[in-house]
Amino acid sequence: MRIVYPSPAESSVAAAYVAPIGGPHDDRPWVQLCMVSSLDGSTVVDGTSGALSSPNDTAVLAQLRSLAEVVLVGAGTAAGEGYGPPKTPGQRIGVVTRSGSVDLDTDLFRSGAGFVVTTTTTDIDTSSLDGDLDVVRAGADEVDLTGALEQIRERYGAGVVQAEGGPRLNAALADADLIDELALSTSPGIVGGDGPRLTRGGPPIERAYELVQLAIDDDQFLFQRWRRRR
Repeated sequence: MRIVYPSPAESSVAAAYVAPIGGPHDDRPWVQLCMVSSLDGSTVVDGTSGALSSPNDTAVLAQLRSLAEVVLVGAGTAAGEGYGPPKTPGQRIGVVTRSGSVDLDTDLFRSGAGFVVTTTTTDIDTSSLDGDLDVVRAGADEVDLTGALEQIRERYGAGVVQAEGGPRLNAALADADLIDELALSTSPGIVGGDGPRLTRGGPPIERAYELVQLAIDDDQFLFQRWRRRR
């Protein structure tokens, strides 16, 4: 990997992503969103991100995960990508759902590392799960992500939360102005189709970001780190 901005240098993934760009806010964790997309903006091929990825992109995801106490992911993405227990000891994975449709009969929840983020009125069927389910509730009709992140910081001591999609969760985070850092890998290809963009389903918004770091590897993947301009 070669860093080309701000100062050209050869680098490893671990050195390029040694720490989050910023730190926790007074009332909530620092939120870093990690995603990969094609040149034409799709975040999936045949429903998953795997075909867009590469060894370095996978390494970036793993490195950024290691910086976070909590990973936040939408229920559809958790199911589609087959989320399991985290490799970082003590890390928790929060699955966000408004409907309550979450498969609890998975290694993620059987391990005790998984928890659910939902509304105050959503019912969760826990019949398939031995033991208690940890649930963070915020918002009556829609998940209040600001309130949920405040609880996540208090409950799990999270200074950094890594968000990993899908596009509807990304849109909700962007709408609430909660994305502090965007780590975007751009795959060097066009995939066509009607795959979702980085965000989908949210209202029109304007959120300005500034480029903090840009790197490229031998496979022509671009690795960008953007910080919310406040």
